Amino acid sequence: MSVVSSPYYTLELPGRLLNTLTESGMEFWPHGFLLLHIASALLDFLSWQWQKETLGVRPHLLVLNKMDLADLTEQQKIIQHLEGEGLKNTIFTNCVKDENIKQIIPKITEIVGSSYRYHRAENVEYCIMVIGIPNVGKSSLINSLRRQHLKIGKAARVGGEPGITRAVTSRIQVSERPLMFLLDTPGVLAPRIGSVETGLKLALCGTVLDHLVGEETMADYLLYTLNQHQMFKYVQHYGLHDASDDIEFVLKSIAVRLGKTQKVKVLTGTGDVNVVQPNYSAAARDFLRTFRSGLLGPVMLDRDILQGCLSANMDL
Repeated sequence: MSVVSSPYYTLELPGRLLNTLTESGMEFWPHGFLLLHIASALLDFLSWQWQKETLGVRPHLLVLNKMDLADLTEQQKIIQHLEGEGLKNTIFTNCVKDENIKQIIPKITEIVGSSYRYHRAENVEYCIMVIGIPNVGKSSLINSLRRQHLKIGKAARVGGEPGITRAVTSRIQVSERPLMFLLDTPGVLAPRIGSVETGLKLALCGTVLDHLVGEETMADYLLYTLNQHQMFKYVQHYGLHDASDDIEFVLKSIAVRLGKTQKVKVLTGTGDVNVVQPNYSAAARDFLRTFRSGLLGPVMLDRDILQGCLSANMDL
């Protein structure tokens, strides 16, 4: 941890955050500061644990975005567990439809105003640093805040894949009253991921480029997850007769239904023969895209973590 001091603050910051502030080249500290941590509601726990060291930075607000894609039937239990981890301030959002976006700025002013580090000047300028793993909607959140409070368009580039924000941006204004600026930062993953399954969960949320993991591998894990959670909307969506745990059969059915085929040369005893085969990669990409658009139903990918924590608490 590195210490940053100003007339108004003494903060202990993890090295990566300190580097981010240094790169920004801005006077970040004299007024209201808050760390805005964006994570995915599909991964209520895994998507912020990589930056767990930032929980010591106060004030701190956790925003769980993409709530429209998440299964929030146990939302209260999720919030209680997060509070036990030290996350006292959490908001669920959907930047596509601007759901709960208007709660963020009032919450920021409340949190900063109650902080002992807050400098109660007449003209307070709030400076908010946005952090999170790749592709959880950090830039989308900034644009959504600007739509709600400034009635103007995009200021941060967005996309459906990780790595759109590649460098620390300049300050982006999101509110006039109170005067508030956000600093968008690139998404960062931990250098090591604890297990293959954790990596696949993160990959399903688009935190890494699909082709680096393998679309068919991800589709196989997605099928396993949907069946495990008894989410069988894929059966009706793709016109299957029944649920299946055979990814080859499912992808072949998807490819045939969508007309995704490819010609392959097969060497025979009489020469080369062109054979039409299902395009499994194209079918896998469609399967992943359909899941990420919410057409296969809402899901909580790390429900096992929640259930494990609840079981542990019951045993105490």
